Amino acid sequence: MASPAESSLPERPKEEQGETGAPSKNALKKAAKDKEKAEKAAKRQEQERQQKEQSEASDTAKHLYGPQPSTLESSANLAKQQFTELAELYDAKEDQEVTVDARIHNARVPSAKLAFLVLREEAHTIQAVIAEGGANHISRQMVKWCGGISSESIVRATGVVKQPKEPVTSASISNFELHVEKLYTISEAAQMLPVQVKDCMRAPPMNGDLKEEAETDAQGLPVVSLATRLNNRILDGRTAANQAIFQLQSGISNLFIEFMNQHKFTWINSSRLAGAATEGGAGVFEIKYFDTKAYLTQSPQFFKQMAIAMDMKRVCEIGPVFRAENSNTHRHLTEFTGLDFEMVIKNDYHEVLSFGEKLMLYIIRNLAERPEYKRLTKVVDQVFPGAGDFKLPSSNEAQRFTFAEAVKLLNDDGIDASEDDDLSTPQEKALGRIVREKYKTDFYTVDKYPSAVRPFYTMPDPSNPLVSNSYDFFMRGQEIMSGAQRIHDYNQLCDRMRKNEPPLDPLSEGFRHYTDAFKYGCAPHGGGGLGLNRILQFYLGLPDIRVATLFPRDPGRLAP
Repeated sequence: MASPAESSLPERPKEEQGETGAPSKNALKKAAKDKEKAEKAAKRQEQERQQKEQSEASDTAKHLYGPQPSTLESSANLAKQQFTELAELYDAKEDQEVTVDARIHNARVPSAKLAFLVLREEAHTIQAVIAEGGANHISRQMVKWCGGISSESIVRATGVVKQPKEPVTSASISNFELHVEKLYTISEAAQMLPVQVKDCMRAPPMNGDLKEEAETDAQGLPVVSLATRLNNRILDGRTAANQAIFQLQSGISNLFIEFMNQHKFTWINSSRLAGAATEGGAGVFEIKYFDTKAYLTQSPQFFKQMAIAMDMKRVCEIGPVFRAENSNTHRHLTEFTGLDFEMVIKNDYHEVLSFGEKLMLYIIRNLAERPEYKRLTKVVDQVFPGAGDFKLPSSNEAQRFTFAEAVKLLNDDGIDASEDDDLSTPQEKALGRIVREKYKTDFYTVDKYPSAVRPFYTMPDPSNPLVSNSYDFFMRGQEIMSGAQRIHDYNQLCDRMRKNEPPLDPLSEGFRHYTDAFKYGCAPHGGGGLGLNRILQFYLGLPDIRVATLFPRDPGRLAP
């Protein structure tokens, strides 16, 4: 603590002030330096402004590039403007003038007079050339500006289609290039992206680990993990392979729709909410529903059957299916898209099985034979080799086995399997290998499963109650559909429910409306539910179902 004498000493004057309170020499020097810096900065800014004005004054093409003007042309002219999609340029004509809206895939500026852009739209790419001079008097300023547009920006380019001296191997449209006359930005992308689309064009490492990993390949190129791709799905989804994958997924849905319409099915839209956990109560998501509980349905199974009881003889739908199963495998999701159908049986339940087989053969054959689907499959094959090697039998009939015959095929191959137990995943994969080798097909069906491994509503075989009138469909040794004839007799259904393990109460709130449908009389019927994501995955031979799903949901993923 300071003594009274010390505390009474006068304070030392501040350094920047003299005895009279005037600024010190150091403060004056600092102020002079700051003034000098400000004057230099102002002079530099004025010089840059003048240079820019001079550059703009001498720019003969300043009206041909830049941000898309809102008043570029009159409304009358805009209404007449024709746009061309890149997909149309494979068969373009020399000197054809086109206007395209596309993304900047990459840019290369070899000189001040020349820039190359690769424009991308969906799975299609074309090289664009911006060269100084020409009829439009393209300027160096325009060349520089075009070469500096950030990747993934959306641009509108007008130009003339020309044949290059040599095929452009870096673009899918290799026999033509676009000589740009005008180019405007519609939407600019950020300069720094979390992942580069070009790096997502290589196949992800599939080591079973869904965590993000920082890796490079043997050439030092970034290896983007599946988790990183899914976390940046917007950018990842822009690759040519992904564009093709999801166009093929759309194609499968359209082929399903075509086939159902040809056979006069009625489209229904059943609810995905239920007031009780049905179909046994396992594997359902519970949600809050105002002041009570509700559950996301595992399938539209009950609704399809109730529609049959309404005298809708053939019904179908496409919609989400929810499974609260903590399965982290390459083929399981907690939400997937189901292609469902149900139909009245006239004589024998094999009517339904045969219909399902014809449906799948229709889908697969058209995927393999229609030109557009063949082209898309080739695009996928460039990233995932083997996408186009799915095998079908030469005849118009699907290869069908009984469950007992499938077990015998496995046993003959040295694989232990029993007619009393369901097939495990390794056994199913082994069966797929055997069938491909012996019968030259990747699609087949297995009929007459043991009753003990099927749901309570499955009709037993009248001649052998230990076996059921049920079937599974397989692609590349992996299940894509379960189906069966359903029990349509009220008393038989209630009896099966009570004998179920665990027992189910047919009069409970969760089942009452379902069982009542059969109390009022219902025609014999059967059907099945196909997994759209699995059909796509196994047709293309993709390593993981998440690759075949736009925004996948699994036990560890709820975003994006």
